[in-house]
Amino acid sequence: MAIGEKTDSPAAEGIEHQETVGGDVVTHEMKIGAEAAAQGQGTTGYESLSIWQTAKKFKMNALICFLVTFSAATDGYQIALIGNIIANAGFVKKFGTETNANGETVLASSVMSAWNSIGSVGQIVGMTTLPFLSDRFGRKVAMFWYWFLLALSVMVESVASDWRSWLVAKLIGGIGVGCLQSTIPTYVSEVSPVRIRGAFLMCYSLWWLIGQFFAPIALQVMSTYDPDNYLTPVYTQWSQIGLMLIIYLFVPESPAWCATKGRETQAKKILRTLYKGVTDFDVDHQYQLLVMNIEHERELAVQQRTEKWYAIFKGTDGLRTVVSLWTLLAQQFIGLGVFLSFGSYFFQQAGIEDPFKVTCITSGINIFFSFVVIYLAEATGRRWLACSGTTLCWLCNIAVGILGVVSKGKVTNNLLILFACLWNVGLVANGATGWGFIGEISAQRLRPYTAGFAAASTCVVGVVMGVLIPYMVNANQWNWGLKTCWFFAGVGLPFTIAIWFLIPETAGRSAAELDELFERKVKPWRFHKETTMTQRLVEAKAEA
Repeated sequence: MAIGEKTDSPAAEGIEHQETVGGDVVTHEMKIGAEAAAQGQGTTGYESLSIWQTAKKFKMNALICFLVTFSAATDGYQIALIGNIIANAGFVKKFGTETNANGETVLASSVMSAWNSIGSVGQIVGMTTLPFLSDRFGRKVAMFWYWFLLALSVMVESVASDWRSWLVAKLIGGIGVGCLQSTIPTYVSEVSPVRIRGAFLMCYSLWWLIGQFFAPIALQVMSTYDPDNYLTPVYTQWSQIGLMLIIYLFVPESPAWCATKGRETQAKKILRTLYKGVTDFDVDHQYQLLVMNIEHERELAVQQRTEKWYAIFKGTDGLRTVVSLWTLLAQQFIGLGVFLSFGSYFFQQAGIEDPFKVTCITSGINIFFSFVVIYLAEATGRRWLACSGTTLCWLCNIAVGILGVVSKGKVTNNLLILFACLWNVGLVANGATGWGFIGEISAQRLRPYTAGFAAASTCVVGVVMGVLIPYMVNANQWNWGLKTCWFFAGVGLPFTIAIWFLIPETAGRSAAELDELFERKVKPWRFHKETTMTQRLVEAKAEA
């Protein structure tokens, strides 16, 4: 449970609800406090601050969360660069293995499928294995491990001589990216203050999209001034790798993880670092809140016989796993591979004269709307963003599918760009909230395992889509073109409908409050209407 916002301490006098038990005065506030403690909850003392007030009060904490999410730019940059470099002329000449009807060297669909699939396989490996490392040795060790893998993948890319060596780089990079994707949301959820947790979880998506934006720009520059140069964009990844290392050298361990392992001294030291400069910060009280939540979860796990990591597949914890993965999983079925992973290649095969430019435009739109989503994540909540964003993406697949069955021309190309932009707006809402749910939905004791499995589930589907999509959009293979979107309109419909019934509102809820709502089996779409023990305790103190 992370730290929230400030509430003035109630005065002893003025308490209206009192009763005497054995000569002691028992107030209404004390009774509610005892009930809350039994649920592993308590007030942090910071419940009344606004988003901006919280960020200003906890400057050091906010800076650390910001820097950690900044490292996600490496993830976005690498995925976008490697996904779009297949449209680079020099890259095609280097790694192409087939010739078309005009005698030109082209990339074989089987090779592109292998590259994309092996990357997804690597992500699955990273996401499902790292939780065991992260749970045992901490979040910092996990960070350094995947940094090493990402650096190694860039090194192999820099010296790759054929499609097989590029395949090795894709595998190593996929493992590193998978580790990163399951670690950053977990860390931010454990470290960030409750009131601004959503904003920083959305920042993960923002930096990921910024990385996605600069990758096609690098490729666009090369295609204009040196069309056969693909290595310079590859080398630019080293700047990201260097910045990532500097950040990870200075960020602290997660205090929640330390509390889970019983490392009280280390946890309190980290809390003092995270909340440096907060004059009224009570480190003993805040540490005790972490312990209360962890002990409550453990007691409940013992009662339900769900102490082991595979509890993520059972009962309420199983539901939390499904909720964690659903938003991001839906991406795969609403056209992620078409519009994003193979964006430039898709537009190229669809007849757009400058596919890199279109990709840059859509990436720029993504960045702009990411700032909007960061604000709305706390102002209006995550549920509405996730559900409406997914629905918008599905509708855009219908629209582009229609363009695929009408005569091509300038108008259809312009409409394609329009709907691609709208699809990207929906993806920003879906992706930002989806990565947030990966980090904040699960119980504290299972967080790395739930996050890893939830993220890996999307990559399993990504492996299949990575094989199919190149054949769908390749003019030399199935040549579906824009009609590819009809496929995603069909497979995406069940996921679009179900998301409205599965996704809860998590804004303003601590980890302990989410535990309570799931334990009470509250319907996900009713989370925002329910009152938790923490809220009752805050109200009792306000009355007092």
